[in-house]
Amino acid sequence: MKRETTTVQLKNGLEVRPIAVLVQLASRYDSKVYLESEGKRVNAKSIMGMMSLGLDTGASVVIEADGADENAAVESLAGFLSGKEEN
Repeated sequence: MKRETTTVQLKNGLEVRPIAVLVQLASRYDSKVYLESEGKRVNAKSIMGMMSLGLDTGASVVIEADGADENAAVESLAGFLSGKEEN
């Protein structure tokens, strides 16, 4: 299992479109992928779960992945949330 904490640095936080992109990105990986913020943990492959987090710019989030491609999954999602990768 791999865990990494990052800060959301997207211009408008996680609105509908960035959430959809994040869910698509997480779904590329075979690993189980979760995001956790303020004590709430959701499946990163679930658009409804992701929307329920209500993450804004500056929010701290823990990315957790468990599986064969867990390292790639965490790195990719962390890059997206930090605004470094445009997927």
